[in-house]
Amino acid sequence: MSHLIATPTRHDLPFRAADFSTLTEALDYAAQGETGCNFYTGRGELYASKGYGEVRQQALVLSKKLLGLGLAKGDRVALVAETSPEFVLFFFACQYAGLIPVALPASVKIGAHCAYVAQLQRLMEASDAAIGVASEGYLPFLQEACEGLTTRMVDTHEAFHALPAGTQELPEISPEDIAYIQYTSGSTRFPRGVIIKHQTAMANLQGMVGPGLQMNGEDRMMSWLPYYHDMGLVGFVLVPMSAQVSIDYLDTREFAMRPRQWLNLMTRSRATISFAPSFGYDLCARRVRPKDMAGYDLSNWRIAGIGAEMIRPETLAYFAEVLEPCGFDQLAFLDCYGMAECTLGISFSPLSTGFTTHHIDSDRLADNHEAVLMDEGDTAGRGRHFVNCGVPLPGFEVEIRDDGKVLGDWHSGVIYLRGPSVMSGYFNLPEESSYALSEDGWLNTGDIGYLADGVLTITGRKKDLIIIHGRNIWPQDLEHVAESQPEVRSGDAVAFSAPDHEGEEMCVLRVQCRETDTQKRNNLVRRLTALMRLEMGLDCYVDLVPIHSLPRTSSGKLSRAKARLDFIAEYDAERLNGIAEEVRLRAASA
Repeated sequence: MSHLIATPTRHDLPFRAADFSTLTEALDYAAQGETGCNFYTGRGELYASKGYGEVRQQALVLSKKLLGLGLAKGDRVALVAETSPEFVLFFFACQYAGLIPVALPASVKIGAHCAYVAQLQRLMEASDAAIGVASEGYLPFLQEACEGLTTRMVDTHEAFHALPAGTQELPEISPEDIAYIQYTSGSTRFPRGVIIKHQTAMANLQGMVGPGLQMNGEDRMMSWLPYYHDMGLVGFVLVPMSAQVSIDYLDTREFAMRPRQWLNLMTRSRATISFAPSFGYDLCARRVRPKDMAGYDLSNWRIAGIGAEMIRPETLAYFAEVLEPCGFDQLAFLDCYGMAECTLGISFSPLSTGFTTHHIDSDRLADNHEAVLMDEGDTAGRGRHFVNCGVPLPGFEVEIRDDGKVLGDWHSGVIYLRGPSVMSGYFNLPEESSYALSEDGWLNTGDIGYLADGVLTITGRKKDLIIIHGRNIWPQDLEHVAESQPEVRSGDAVAFSAPDHEGEEMCVLRVQCRETDTQKRNNLVRRLTALMRLEMGLDCYVDLVPIHSLPRTSSGKLSRAKARLDFIAEYDAERLNGIAEEVRLRAASA
């Protein structure tokens, strides 16, 4: 592998800010330059390097082989989305062939064979994929998932490459054609297939490459995000290609095991743009060792993107504090908001300003849906910091609504969006599509937030709201209180409600606990119980669970819906009633 050379950062091809009509047109242009994709092992060794010219050439050959199987324009091709050159090749081969790629998750969990196969099966059924493609390691899972289905061929990348050369004429690709189907992360329900057309994708890519990131020919990107998530696919496969810049990849699983390798590669490649959810920054900062610091140079890192359900200001501050001696500038943080239903990017904060927050009265927000600013030293109410997510990209219209009524500034409600990069609908789900997308193009995001002087701030997810005795409670508030304790790390707590025998809802807080000492565990439960009563005015059942046991979506976000279902499934009705009675007695004696 030592003979391999990564594709360059600087090149002579004139920069174009994604101003193309289709993804194939974008790749045709990028292929004229020397930039491309580079793939690294967990030990930082470059094992594959493919310029966009090579990607295009190999994708064109493969596209005809796929059509030689009798596939027709618009057929779906399921790709197990490992971070590898093969996924990139097959994805773009589908583009040239007029086929529709569907990125399937590459499981990162050990001992979850049955659950993973079931997930693949449901995705294969939902997408009605004609063929399935996987590496040798994932092929058995995919084959098992396809048993009983009408899928024509399920095999390895090598098997498809070995097909005879195709003679079929490639179809003309139109901006109106479907480019891919992106399955949502499934934080609240089983994932739905978002239909993204070429014109939809290009509209969003233009917004992100231009106003959002203000990219230029000197940029270089780096990512460990999974390809099956919209940020990994759109943000770090399609964005660099459409901007003709090189990109360096580290597999998600390798990052999880060796998070410091992210910093090593950022240093080596002099990358300028990289994104991560909150837990990624937290994990990396916690693993940094003093002896490593001298080897990091992060001074080129101009955009450290952050976009997730919950952006923790304290997590970003800690990352910046730890890595400031290595040249990291906290002003590089870029807060943004996005979702698969809008291709990806929706709003971006101004560059080179770092993250900004509003300190909001939590009680007023929950009870009256008003975002009322509090002074930092105000002790009269419960305050919480919300990270501002910037101004919507050009072309987006944003409204905050409550039961159809459009709300003014500083009033919290459901976020509705309209713009050129909003999806066409969910694949084969007409009722879901009509619920989410109005006839005049407004998308019901299901997210809760408010506008203030044009700046959008996200406060939660409508379906996550906990209602106890008529009181609205945001689970993020409970989780934030739990994570204030030294034993509880960011992402180690999840809050939801569960029913008792009387049909009432009780509040449950599940916390991943690394402590084995019984007395210390009991102390943590008592402390968290008291804090919930003191800071939230709420009696809550605190349930300690082993590490790595809280369910997450494909993008790494906590799945409160799945956590709730897991909790109910683990406890029979009698046990649930006992827990509810315990909570009631505790409240009565308080």
